[in-house]
Amino acid sequence: MNKVNYQKLLDEIIMKNEREDIMPSLLLHSCCAPCSSYTIEYLSQYFSITVLYYNPNISEQAEYEKRKAEQIRLINSMPVKNKVDFLDCRYDSGEFFDIAKGYEDCHEGGERCFRCYRLRLEKTAQIAKNNGFDYFCTTLSISPLKNAQKINQIGYETEKKYGVAWLPSDFKKREGYKRSIELSKVFDLYRQNYCGCIYSKRERQIAEEKSNE
Repeated sequence: MNKVNYQKLLDEIIMKNEREDIMPSLLLHSCCAPCSSYTIEYLSQYFSITVLYYNPNISEQAEYEKRKAEQIRLINSMPVKNKVDFLDCRYDSGEFFDIAKGYEDCHEGGERCFRCYRLRLEKTAQIAKNNGFDYFCTTLSISPLKNAQKINQIGYETEKKYGVAWLPSDFKKREGYKRSIELSKVFDLYRQNYCGCIYSKRERQIAEEKSNE
């Protein structure tokens, strides 16, 4: 099966909105400041964005608060065409552990991650619907470690479930990941070496220990 070009689909939506001279509202789930940097720079030209910080997968509250603070600092520091707002969700790691139960030994990028994508996208869609947003989306697809095809598949399934439009995307395209690294340096952003959950952290530590043997 051929992979869908989600960047092309996003281009078509942007062009349609520009022809109609509208600025749609977008609830953008962000996993962290570095991943959101390029995404905000790019999408704020075409959408009225509220960044949603909902990441119960992050392993410790101190880490969660550190990443959230960096997200807020970036939003307040980054020059954008249209103002970007911020919305925080209550931190509850139990929500992640509930969906990860039975999948603790999956490698990063497997079924546990897919369940985590769904958890965060469903929360984003719920909030988007309840608050009248035109679209919902996530920064997750910018990471080379994240499966953009799966993220978009779940996004469209969630769109049908909650009745709010999913914004298709693959932010790795057009060197989006490279640009996020550049922006992280410009704004001196805290960059972590694991996605956030205790399982990916453990997997990364084991890999580092083996490389040092």
